[in-house]
Amino acid sequence: MSPWRLGGLSLRELGRRVYGQLWEDEVFDRAAGLSYYCLFALFPTLLFLSALLGLLPFPPVMGELMHYAGRVLPGDAASLVTRTLAEIVLGASGRLLSIGVVAALWAASSGMLSIMTALNVVFHTVDTRRWWRRRLAALGLTIGLSLFTLVALVLLVFGARIGQAVAQSFGMGAVFTVLWTIAQWPVLIACVFMAITLVYQLAPWGRHGRAWLTPGSAFAVTGWLVVSLGLREYVGVFGGYNRTYGSIGGVILLMLWLYLSGLALLVGAEIDSEIYAAAREEGEPSR
Repeated sequence: MSPWRLGGLSLRELGRRVYGQLWEDEVFDRAAGLSYYCLFALFPTLLFLSALLGLLPFPPVMGELMHYAGRVLPGDAASLVTRTLAEIVLGASGRLLSIGVVAALWAASSGMLSIMTALNVVFHTVDTRRWWRRRLAALGLTIGLSLFTLVALVLLVFGARIGQAVAQSFGMGAVFTVLWTIAQWPVLIACVFMAITLVYQLAPWGRHGRAWLTPGSAFAVTGWLVVSLGLREYVGVFGGYNRTYGSIGGVILLMLWLYLSGLALLVGAEIDSEIYAAAREEGEPSR
């Protein structure tokens, strides 16, 4: 059954079931724990990503990544991330950086482990793997998501140049370049969807036969964009938090953004979980 049939549920009934499961699965508390672990994994992930970017035959683009991240993150939170990452990269060099990248990958996978644990609860699965197999799965997912980020970043920063190069190589006109520039945005959105779906498919234990594009993943991506841009606009209009929290305001904003992002991810997973549970109930033979 297609997940877009909502398992035979109406939108109202699906919303009622998801709302009940949010409290039963303690999703709000788990999103808070997720933000804590992801905060520790954020900078190792960026360090690992900066090392991968250094392998590409392009000019340094980590600054461009931070620039685009600044369009989504609240200003102080983006400045905090940018300054901290610059200090980490500046303080590491040569062999230390290569060893640090391996350690960064290991630390980044800890954030993925926390996501796996939360999704196992949401999808009502019990992970029976040994700890090292869970760690390997987390490492694989971390590398996979980093590669998705690389593709998205290269398209975002160099999409126009790539379109011009393709047009010149095959003798195409300026129309192709314009169409390519427009088409790179759907590709970017597809990368985000694929990254979310990859987590939904592989992070919970077991084979679930889920579709790659689901209402839950659509909600997670849309919800993440709404809360990110909404938080940024809220901070821009009501910026008085600096008078209350001072210099720690950037840390608080970053933690709040991570919490809302994790909440969007888990609520999307709850939507898919309830849809598939309803589909299984509908497919049960009558007794």
